[in-house]
Amino acid sequence: MEPVTYETSSDWRSLANDLSKSLHLSAPPISITFLTEPLDTIPAFDEPMSQPSADGRAGRVPASCVFWIKATTATFTTSPEDHGNCSVGRYTHGLASFSEVADKSDIAALLESGWVDGAKVGTIPSISTRANAICYGPLADATLPPDVVLLRVNGRQLMVISDAVPGIQIEGKPQCHIVAIAKEHNKVAASVGCALSRARTGMSPDEMTVAIPGSRLASVVHEIQKTAMVDTVVAKYAADDARRFKVNQ
Repeated sequence: MEPVTYETSSDWRSLANDLSKSLHLSAPPISITFLTEPLDTIPAFDEPMSQPSADGRAGRVPASCVFWIKATTATFTTSPEDHGNCSVGRYTHGLASFSEVADKSDIAALLESGWVDGAKVGTIPSISTRANAICYGPLADATLPPDVVLLRVNGRQLMVISDAVPGIQIEGKPQCHIVAIAKEHNKVAASVGCALSRARTGMSPDEMTVAIPGSRLASVVHEIQKTAMVDTVVAKYAADDARRFKVNQ
């Protein structure tokens, strides 16, 4: 299969459609772009700010990963303050250093429960440069080059992606740090999810996430298309072969 030729390097709609078609995605790919300044051309996320917690945490959603769900149907920008309720998300998205969130009650709860190792928590990947705004939205509607494209996938879809992208980095908790891996290290990374994110986003039990660096998107989509076609051929062979076992049933 020859590589697909896109009209321009910013033909995000075609890339989104090819991803959705090849993988049979149930949720559209989303685009995440980190900005030095907010853009007047993209509306700000306008759900109300929460009441602050006892330790001062507040945000427009319970955690940064909730913006992934909101971004399947709308394009918007967020401020660092919008992400303020989840200290883990603030850290992984480069909106606060670990020392700035270490005294927050949500971090204390995670450490006390044993959910995360205190000696390792500061080594979780994070974005190195603090953005003044983060834009989220469906990849198909993107007007800005995405830094990261995020997919919600099931086991079969991750099977295709892992075959298409040798060396894909498979991670666990916290789920949101795969965004930092993709942006900072230019790696395709997947997460099996985490209890914190699943409770806040309402993601289904069989969903996982994959983060693709925006700079690699076209080549990754091409490899996924090739792999999906091969898997279709193999699956048809296996289904035809299995019919022999039904002859005498």
